[in-house]
Amino acid sequence: MSIDYATGDDHVVTITINRPEARNSMDMEHFFQLRQAWDRFGEDDDAYVAIVTGVGKDFCVGADLKTYIPQITELQSKMKDGKRPEELGGYRLDDGVKAVLRGTRLYKPIIAAVNGNCVAGGMEMLGGTDLRVASDTATFGVMEPKRGLFAGGGTTVRLPRQVPWPAAMELLLCADQVPAQRAYEMGLVNEVCRPADLMERAYDYAHRITANGPFAIRKTKESALRGLATDMKEAYRIESEISGEVFASEDAKEGPLAFAEKRLPNWKNR
Repeated sequence: MSIDYATGDDHVVTITINRPEARNSMDMEHFFQLRQAWDRFGEDDDAYVAIVTGVGKDFCVGADLKTYIPQITELQSKMKDGKRPEELGGYRLDDGVKAVLRGTRLYKPIIAAVNGNCVAGGMEMLGGTDLRVASDTATFGVMEPKRGLFAGGGTTVRLPRQVPWPAAMELLLCADQVPAQRAYEMGLVNEVCRPADLMERAYDYAHRITANGPFAIRKTKESALRGLATDMKEAYRIESEISGEVFASEDAKEGPLAFAEKRLPNWKNR
């Protein structure tokens, strides 16, 4: 199947992992497609917010170990022989980590609509999202240690920064799957809802975001992410730098003007 990319006239992009026959696991091709979807979203000036979800009973269960490991091993061998990505179908060794949003500079908001099991690489990608709505049938888990493996797609770095330490350690060290309500109690998700309401609730968050100035929203996320990666003094410097960019923007003039004229703002995204 595929990674589906859908755009609407509301500035919201929906990225759907559509491989239910393999529990929405990822082989080389699907990691590549998902990375391309994030790149496309980042480069599209008309796309303000993305929603990522899955088809079927799973959100994403990570790499398809039956196919991905042989594929990545073969790719490594070919690259050692001097072949470049364009000679290998465009595949790169870091497609997997970029697909799960590790180390990307993507400052547009991303909403996860978690329709089912979110484990392994699914949890890695969840850590790169900003708002999370979960079906009450969803489960969450950092399962790698149960197989003697390591969650190297960002989870050990992001999770302790996103939820309280005891909750992060419960997920990381016990390696159990937890139900959606427990994930909510941990602070891992914003909301739990009925499966039938999942996308409606995700779009509600998206439209609440797109009502705001898109340039200000993007810069707000940038300030938060860059600030987390450094000390307080440097974080304040980054905040001041970005604040100056926002207040000098066209949208910063349009917002107060629209308020004074009692009309909706006509955002320029700059």
